[in-house]
Parts: sequence; C-alpha cells; structure tokens
Amino acid sequence: MHNDRRARWSWAFYDWANSSFATTVMAGFFPLFFSAYWAQDLAPGERTFWLGLASSLASVVVMILAPLLGGLADRKGYKKRFLLLATVLGAASTAALFWVAKGHWPLALTLFALGSVGFFAGTSFYDSLIVAVARPEEMDRTSALGYGLGYLGGGLLFTLNVFMFQKPQAFGLADGAQAVLWSFLMVGVWWMLFSLPLFRHVHEAPVASDAASDWHELVRTFRQVLTMKPVLLFLAAYWLYIDAVDTIIRMAVDYGTKLGFEPGALIKALLLVQFIGFPAAVAYGWLADRFGTKRMIYVALVVYAGVTLGSYWLQSERDFYLLAAAIGCVQGGIQSLSRSYYARLIPAGQSGQFFGFYNMLGKFAAVLGPVVVGQTALLVDNQRLPILTLLPFFLIGGWLLARVREPARTS
Repeated sequence: MHNDRRARWSWAFYDWANSSFATTVMAGFFPLFFSAYWAQDLAPGERTFWLGLASSLASVVVMILAPLLGGLADRKGYKKRFLLLATVLGAASTAALFWVAKGHWPLALTLFALGSVGFFAGTSFYDSLIVAVARPEEMDRTSALGYGLGYLGGGLLFTLNVFMFQKPQAFGLADGAQAVLWSFLMVGVWWMLFSLPLFRHVHEAPVASDAASDWHELVRTFRQVLTMKPVLLFLAAYWLYIDAVDTIIRMAVDYGTKLGFEPGALIKALLLVQFIGFPAAVAYGWLADRFGTKRMIYVALVVYAGVTLGSYWLQSERDFYLLAAAIGCVQGGIQSLSRSYYARLIPAGQSGQFFGFYNMLGKFAAVLGPVVVGQTALLVDNQRLPILTLLPFFLIGGWLLARVREPARTS
C-alpha cells in the first residue's frame, strides 16, 4: 500500500480540493459578503458577533467530535467513510449558499457553520490517512505535497473567483454579487470533484474491532498521551506556535485594514501567499529529508518571529507584500512538517484518535492568540503593539519542541 505512488497523489489532491473552501470562502468572500449582502441591515457590531459565534461553534463541535470519531474510525476502519460524510456536508453546504437570497443572514450563517464543520472534521480524517499512503521516511514529502497542492488549487480557484467578482460582465454575470454566489457554488463542486481520487485509490488497512465505548476509548487515549513524553511535549509546542500562525492568518487582513491599506492590496497579498506557498511547501518536504524535520520547523519559527517583529514597523504596501512573501515561504512548511513529524511519533493503528487530538488542539489554538491580541489592543493605544504579543508563542513553542526526542526513521 505504501508503495502506491498513485495513492499518495490521490491523498494529496484532497488538499487541492478542500483548500478552495479555506481561500475563497473563509479567508476571501464570506466575511465580506456576509456583511455587505446577507446581513447589511444588521449593525456592524452585530455582524461581527454573529460571524464570530458561528465560527466558534463550528470549532467547538469539531473539538468535541474529532477525538471521539477518530477513535471509532481507528477501531472500525471508518476513516474514509467519515471523511466522505464530512466532505459531502462541507461541499453541499457551501454550494447551497448560491441559493440564499439577500438579507437571509441566519440561513447563510448556518450553511457557513456547517461547511466549516465539514472542512475541519474532514481535515482530521484526511490527516490520519497519511499513515495509509506513506512510510515514515516518505511522510515529510507526502505531507508537503498535500499542502503544496492545496496552496496551488485553492489559489487558482480563488484567482478565478476574484476575476469573476472584478469583471462579472466578462463572465456573463450581472454584477459582483452574482459572481460571489457563483463562486460559492464552484467551491462546492470543486471540493467534491477533486476528492474523488482519494476515495477511489486510497485504501485503509483492515482493523480488528473491539467493544470499547467511545468515551472509554477517548479517556484511555488521553491517559496514553499523558504517558508519552515526546507526544505530549510536541502537542504543547504545536499548540503554542500554530496558535500564533493561525492568528497571523486570521488577523492579517484586519491588521492591514487598520493601517489603511486598500482591499485590493490585501487580496493581492493573500494570492501571493497562495502561489509562493505551492513551490515552497513542496521544497520544504525535500529540505526536511536533507536537513531534518525538526530543524526545518525551527527555520519556519525564526521566519515567523521575524515577520511578527517586521509587522510592528510595517509602513507601506511594499512592506506588506514582502512580509506576505516571507509567510508564503514557510506557512505550508510548518503545517506540513508538523503533521508528518507528529505522524511518526504516534502509535501504529491509532492515527485516527491521535490526529483527533492533534486537530482538536489546532481548533483550540484558534482561540487563545486572537484573544491575547484583542485584549492587548483594548489596553493600549498603539495598534501596532498587540502583534508583538505573538512572539512568546513562537519562542516557547520552539523551546518545547527542542525537548522532543527525534523519532527514529525506519525503512
């Protein structure tokens, strides 16, 4: 199974498929379109509240379900089955936004939350399937290939969607609003279509079922994590540094807006990250093979610390593009190598449950960083100072990572 190159590419193409949701929907059009089209009659504060509540609820649902369903998937061999359910939920909910009429913000928000649950839950099962397609020595390159294809696929569709929004008449559309609605439909179809190779060519190893209850299995695995020092230290390190990474991703556009940059410049920066991210993520996999996975994660942490410091002195759009380019060089790398490094630390046959914990931490990590930055912004007058609160996340995360014993590579 591990020798099947087609299986590895089919697995990696799921990243190409679902990254369209991350770029066009989450980072791109939905927050802006929600405020300007579906919820324009709400006060700005109410829009922010409801959008934040929907995002948080989706994260909480996945935080609860991912470890439970991951354990069940391990025992029953249901990883692909659960991934299919999550993919159908996410793709169908996103496509359904096409038919939501102007002003119907509760329905739009519900579909967005369901799409987010499908996206995040699917990622957990997708990540856990890496052990079915790659040997330990192949995991860095395989994981990096997935992230690279994700940046390329998500970036290509988002670029097309941006052109549709800017020049709707050239695509036979009435206006930009219709272009955005069509973009949501396209994401749903893209997501489902490019997921098909995984479901056809990736095969799970047969497992022996046992009668342990889901909750007992979850508690048992949690206790197991507590006794495995390398796994525990890595999860603590990952929780801290990926929190800061996610905070930068989520707040970059808001930060640029506060500094007075035009929306067009912010979209260009987002696209720059996508297209630099493709070759950079793939290259990161090869560099990890040569110089070591942990060492390359350190390189990414140093770059992120530099970007955090540079953001404080950010002055021009050119500076913004330079920082975006720097992020593009390491964002896919730190994500992909964290996934492959963790896959080598966990016990064989328990990838579903252990990746459930991994992705649960990833969802929880999206909470602390924005809160710290936001609270600091309320306490100080300088709008640049809060970004510096992310530095300790990278520094302490790197210190904890240094205490993780390097896993032995087996052939």
